[in-house]
Amino acid sequence: MVTPDKLRPDLALIAEQINEGERLLDVGCGNGELLHWLTHNKKVDGRGIELGQSGVNVCVAKGLFVIQGDAEKDLSDYPDNSFDVVVLSKTLQATHRPREVLHALLRVGKRAIVSIPNFGYWRVRYKLLATGKMPVTRSLHSTWYDTSNIHFCTILDLAELIEAEGLQIREFIPNNSLGEPLDCSLKRANWRANQALFVIENKS
Repeated sequence: MVTPDKLRPDLALIAEQINEGERLLDVGCGNGELLHWLTHNKKVDGRGIELGQSGVNVCVAKGLFVIQGDAEKDLSDYPDNSFDVVVLSKTLQATHRPREVLHALLRVGKRAIVSIPNFGYWRVRYKLLATGKMPVTRSLHSTWYDTSNIHFCTILDLAELIEAEGLQIREFIPNNSLGEPLDCSLKRANWRANQALFVIENKS
């Protein structure tokens, strides 16, 4: 098995959830780091959507099939079950309608891998309590006026939304800033993990 040791740690965790040769859509794929690695190391049939034209240009230069698009608008262009898996990495909190986005991911894909920064992480809580200002951390590295984040959700918030929308969590991997998995429950992870990965499916 190929180990994704050359990937950004949080992306390496996502890569470990992808099977060889799967049909994959990476939504908000950035510079194509994950998509490029999966294409060459797990032989996925990969596609990408990226909002920024500069990111699209970088991806295309790498030989990746990536188009410019918006997760909230352009997923409707894809037929049902077009992909085995759809990836949305640290982007859900930057969308205007997270509920609709989750359902769109699971309409075009059999499962979705969603990662988020955790606004319930203890350092975030402490900095807000101690300074009275919105924290800047490794996973929340922008000031409040420069961030793309719209919805400040915690691990428990997303787990609750998934349940409320009639979806199910197939896998849950809380992790620290180095991308190292933490062995703890949802409630403990909400305090200890500064980011988390959810593998989500429709309930059968």
